[in-house]
Amino acid sequence: MSASDRITDAIPARGWLANQPYVLLSITALCWAGNAIVGRLAAGHIPPVTLAFLRWWLAFLIILPIAWKHLKRDWTAIRANLGTMIFISLTGVSAFTSLQYWSLEHTTALNTLLLQSAGPLFVAAWSLVLLGVRLTPAQAIGVLVSLTGVLVILLHGDLTAIAAIDFNEGDLIFTAALVIFGLYTVMSSRRPPIHDLSFVAFTFGCGSAVLVPALIAELLWRPVMELNASNLLSVMYVAFFPSTIAYLCYNRGVHLIGANRAAPFFHVVPVFGSVMAIAFLGETPRPFHFIGFALVLTGVFAASRKASARPG
Repeated sequence: MSASDRITDAIPARGWLANQPYVLLSITALCWAGNAIVGRLAAGHIPPVTLAFLRWWLAFLIILPIAWKHLKRDWTAIRANLGTMIFISLTGVSAFTSLQYWSLEHTTALNTLLLQSAGPLFVAAWSLVLLGVRLTPAQAIGVLVSLTGVLVILLHGDLTAIAAIDFNEGDLIFTAALVIFGLYTVMSSRRPPIHDLSFVAFTFGCGSAVLVPALIAELLWRPVMELNASNLLSVMYVAFFPSTIAYLCYNRGVHLIGANRAAPFFHVVPVFGSVMAIAFLGETPRPFHFIGFALVLTGVFAASRKASARPG
């Protein structure tokens, strides 16, 4: 039995939603699309490490009461795999979000949405390097189709416009963040067979603790966050939706269908971002939106399907 199988077997079924990976990963994408918007709005008002620290510390406080009994029961397994658990916390919690919020101070939302679509490629690369797992032909085709759909949406149907996009310092920072998150996604399949709530509680708490030295340095050389309604609402949003809700859904989805089959849902993030722009910013739906949505959904469906058993 593989490590992934042991993890899945260790997590009992807890109702319909807990066993619907596609729904869980869609919820994740929706929450992360909102995080990109809020993170961009917070840029220049909340320093990146401050936002990352408050996000994860508050998420830890939110999850701890319901995770405590599982955390106590699983502590022996966590302690036996402490190095792996700290590494997972450092990559997926501390480093990724700090770099993400830092990048949003230097680049546009369009560029980050476009770069987000490279996420499955980094997951596939880390899966090959660390686990020896290759993309199946269906997964590779699905990733390419959904990536094309994202480009259709982001470039307003004119794929030749990609040459006019100006990548800058922020884009390089965000690309580094995606490489790190791809590593987190693959390494999370190597976690000990513990409860989902134990896993997120430890990674949230450990990830925020690791950020303390960087937070102190930031407080010394950057202006402190103002305590106003806008900033507080931004912090509360990122602590609850893209952290507590999204990571619970994402980790569960990865455990149910694996990293390579879950990774194409990265492409759903910019789709939801476009929908949010239409709904909340008054942008008008255009034909390229619907074409792009159809390509993304087709690609995600193809890439996330379980391979059929070979006869014989």
